Amino acid sequence: EKDGDELKRNSDVHEILRRTHFHSRSAIGLPKSIHDHEKIIWFGDLNYRLNLSYDKARDFISKREWSKLIERDQLVRELQKGRTFDGWSEGALNFAPTYKYELNSKKYYGEDPKIGRRIPAWCDRILSRGKGMRQLSYRRTEQKLSDHRPVTAIYMAEVEVFCPKKLQRALTYTNAEIENEEVEAEDFDY
Repeated sequence: EKDGDELKRNSDVHEILRRTHFHSRSAIGLPKSIHDHEKIIWFGDLNYRLNLSYDKARDFISKREWSKLIERDQLVRELQKGRTFDGWSEGALNFAPTYKYELNSKKYYGEDPKIGRRIPAWCDRILSRGKGMRQLSYRRTEQKLSDHRPVTAIYMAEVEVFCPKKLQRALTYTNAEIENEEVEAEDFDY
């Protein structure tokens, strides 16, 4: 919860994007990295916080002034600056922060200052990337099994439907094209 922690979180995102590889069992060259996919949904505890005091955050939450909290949200700021998740989008945060709750309670951790305080934040996020995707809803659920409240989203995504025969012909044609290019390139090697 310190200024600058967002840089560590950005680094984590870049490392995940760099190191995640998918191994295809097909010879047609399916996507090998996260960014090779046409449509992507990334969700989980991203751990970005609010750069705000506990009392100020609680005041904005009590008044349901989400826009005031959003102004101080690390992920929103980093997205605006283009430092992480470049080209990704997130729906509107029209719900209370999802972290940090006392277990099995509606109370944020720290209402009793003797226990310690954690500034509430939207740690749990859902982002998407890709053409033809539209988020229909984005909300939190009220399950009290952890110190987080899970978030859910519903998307509508345009997809291209291939006829299996046409797809096989296209793949065969593409493979033949590639093989011909390789043969032509070998003919001109000096």
